[in-house]
Amino acid sequence: MLPQSPSCFGSTSRRCFLQVGGVGLTGLGLSDVLRRRAIAAEGQTASPDTSLIFIWLPGGPPHMETYDMKPDAPEDYRGEFRPIRTNVPGIDVCELLPLHAKVADRFTLIRSIAHEFADHGGGHKRFLTGRLPATPTGFVNDAPAVGSVVAKMREARSCGLPNYISGTEPGRAGVDVYSFGAAYLGPAYTPFNVPGDPSEVNFKVQNLGLTSEMADRLDDRVRMLHGFDQLRRTIDQSGAMQAMDQYNQKAIELLTSSHAREAFDLSRESDALRGKYGRHAWGQRALLARRLVEAGCSFVTMVMENPFQSGVPSLKEGVYNWDSHAVNCHLFHDARVRFPIYDRAISALIEDLYDRGLDKKVMLVVTGEFGRTPRITSQIGTQTGVMQPGRDHWPGAMSVLVAGAGMRTGQVVGSTNSKGEYPQERPLTPNDLWATVYRHLGIDYTLALPDHSGRPMPLLPFGTPIEELLSGDRKHA
Repeated sequence: MLPQSPSCFGSTSRRCFLQVGGVGLTGLGLSDVLRRRAIAAEGQTASPDTSLIFIWLPGGPPHMETYDMKPDAPEDYRGEFRPIRTNVPGIDVCELLPLHAKVADRFTLIRSIAHEFADHGGGHKRFLTGRLPATPTGFVNDAPAVGSVVAKMREARSCGLPNYISGTEPGRAGVDVYSFGAAYLGPAYTPFNVPGDPSEVNFKVQNLGLTSEMADRLDDRVRMLHGFDQLRRTIDQSGAMQAMDQYNQKAIELLTSSHAREAFDLSRESDALRGKYGRHAWGQRALLARRLVEAGCSFVTMVMENPFQSGVPSLKEGVYNWDSHAVNCHLFHDARVRFPIYDRAISALIEDLYDRGLDKKVMLVVTGEFGRTPRITSQIGTQTGVMQPGRDHWPGAMSVLVAGAGMRTGQVVGSTNSKGEYPQERPLTPNDLWATVYRHLGIDYTLALPDHSGRPMPLLPFGTPIEELLSGDRKHA
């Protein structure tokens, strides 16, 4: 497990600061990062006050057990679960998602997104970058993840928080675990990661505190900066020192801001609301995501991977992530534990965004890297030693939930054939989804950024916003 720094909530002090992305007071400091970002941001226009919450379900959730059920398909396709009606006529979801059914008018299901990369690594890279990866395996990006692109394009935006934040399990915080890497944009554009279980009483945000020694060093640096102000202005005719003062001051303001500490402080939420999300890592990550976008963060990624934590005992027939091969888990036994936790967290997040009037400012996207094979297979489980059902990787069809962003909701976009194998109506790709996201964030996805060799690389090589999602007043904006 990664070490966690002492938490520090309460009155504003230089002893409490947010050390963004692990940069410290020596080496490549935050002021250096700010300078690099400011240089790159020259000429950019102001960004709208919009944000994205991206819920990542690594391993690939089964579309035919969640949002695209086929009750009339043959038995070895349709599985054990049955669909239930929602509060929108004509939209059904799995019987294990009853809370989803109550808020279906506030989300849209996209059932026709597909791609061609069946390996987890290739699937992650394909989905998260909006590009065809150079290799079909491995998790190291050769193109920046969309979150990194957003951080780059909105770097002039200042809200007292990093513009790109992620939440993961403690041992899975590396950017290459899920293909969150920034590739040629550089490490300054990877997410500030918040590892751990926010439902724990002693949960602490890594780097949200200082030891006494480091606090004294920061105090010394502040005093030195003020002490040399007059000298710098006297000897420097070029303005370089004055500019450095500006960046150092901005860094100190960010690092000592109470705004960051307050945004991460879940104790400010009522017990009732925290309970509504579920006192589980997934639920509290979802709540934390809402707090961070409400505080102004542009792009928040929260990973919902392992349900067997936060007091939920391990299941012999279960699996760590959503990778429901028969050798890994009993698909239906695992779902009976996993789905109710997921149901509570996602439905509460949707309701909370709308109830707090964030449904235009914030866009929510919930997805994994691909779907699962429409036909069920049975194999001997590695943990159980008995035959059990499962589904394998299937990029040919998947379901994505979206909400907020002033979008049209209470609808289904696209469809798959009668066995859930391939898109039948309105075939789409991950790029169409990302084009919709970029539009919401006010980013021109036809622009290009230079790669390592200086070649201009378009933010998206193809894809267009999904017309059915755009509200009437934004369709032709």
